Amino acid sequence: MITLDGSRALVLLSGGQDSTTCLAWALDRFAAVETIGFDYHQRHRVELDCRQAVLTRLDQAFPAWRGRLGADHVVDLSSLATLGDTAMTADAEFEIDQSGLPSTFVPGRNLVFTTFAAAVAYRRRIKHLVLGVCETDYSGYPDCRDDTMKALQVTLNLGMEARYVIHTPLMWIDKAATWRLAEVLGGAPLIDLIVEHTHSCYRGDRVHRHAWGYGCGDCPACQLRRSGWESFKRAKT
Repeated sequence: MITLDGSRALVLLSGGQDSTTCLAWALDRFAAVETIGFDYHQRHRVELDCRQAVLTRLDQAFPAWRGRLGADHVVDLSSLATLGDTAMTADAEFEIDQSGLPSTFVPGRNLVFTTFAAAVAYRRRIKHLVLGVCETDYSGYPDCRDDTMKALQVTLNLGMEARYVIHTPLMWIDKAATWRLAEVLGGAPLIDLIVEHTHSCYRGDRVHRHAWGYGCGDCPACQLRRSGWESFKRAKT
């Protein structure tokens, strides 16, 4: 069995609100943090540009975390887009399909992402994997559930003869609480960074600016982000 460094974490960073909050959470807890992102020809590929802006600004604007942020890894998983059209990888409608799942569900996506992250962590001797999946405010994706993550941790540890720990800081909190967590971690500067530089909109809209950030305003991701923001702001008044 290989020895993994318990002071190091690898964060799955998409460029969105949730994963950016998880990155701040990891920087607040671990001595060294690396990041990994995936290009799967997603409809909102602009998030890959946003993640670079997030990384740059996190390193510049938060002295307490400076020096903890390490290498960034980007993996080409474009084959995911060839396995079948979804609203995340093609210009399709946002709807619930015959299976009862939203058309934005990309089968196996989080399973593949986490497995590739574990493979990188194996080479880098990183013990902790941090994901922004959530079972409270989610679209019904089965690969975002707590049971899935726990089972995956067991599988990865058995299959790689390692002792990874998968962390899901957002699993049991809603989007409003995710905004609050960001505020606790990094104050107003982190809230401003998330609003201005992260991306959630499934349509990849970086033209329309709202109080909660950029987006079309009516796709499921925008609706969730907006409602969470409004609840977060109401609680502060």
